[in-house]
Amino acid sequence: MNFNAAFPRGYDALMFDMDGTLLSSIAVIERVWGRWFTRHGMDPDEWIPRIHGIKAIDSIVALALPGVDARVEAALIEAEEMEDTDGITAIEGACDFLSTLPQHRWAIVTSAPARLARLRIEAAGLPMPDIIVTAEDVATGKPDPACYLLGARRMGADPSRCLVFEDAPAGIAAGSAAGCDVAVISATHRHPIKTDFPKYANYLEFLKG
Repeated sequence: MNFNAAFPRGYDALMFDMDGTLLSSIAVIERVWGRWFTRHGMDPDEWIPRIHGIKAIDSIVALALPGVDARVEAALIEAEEMEDTDGITAIEGACDFLSTLPQHRWAIVTSAPARLARLRIEAAGLPMPDIIVTAEDVATGKPDPACYLLGARRMGADPSRCLVFEDAPAGIAAGSAAGCDVAVISATHRHPIKTDFPKYANYLEFLKG
């Protein structure tokens, strides 16, 4: 595709968050994390919105629940999520949009583990990228910018010449801190996202400008 024609400014590479940006796994997240929060006496409706875009282990560590081993619990959640693909769907326009991009100029940068990321990409029917940055690739997850800096480096691109697509506050902060431009895809959000970055309901809206 002609990047200069398709975007308000020229970009050397594009980076995409996965959940909530390219695909919706909200049904799975609500089932798996809903059970987890309920087991720990927490209201899923209150807490699920707070974990979007963040590595599972980072979310559990931040809760500082007494007697909870974050690594063990994160592994249990991942195992449950690997068994549950019901309701995973692509965001409108995402598949067609990705199919137009040169393989070496786009990457997925996700807080999900690698096995889970590939499983969900396949379940949603999206093209598999050559470059995927996952939870295992960085010591500190979003909102730290390390993941997007690594994605840009793997594509040989300057972060300031990259456009990031995100949906969650942690990811938006990570992309911005990495020095990238950020576009927010809001298709899966039930509540308005408070951000100064440009927002688009889905990829069809983005392409229409």
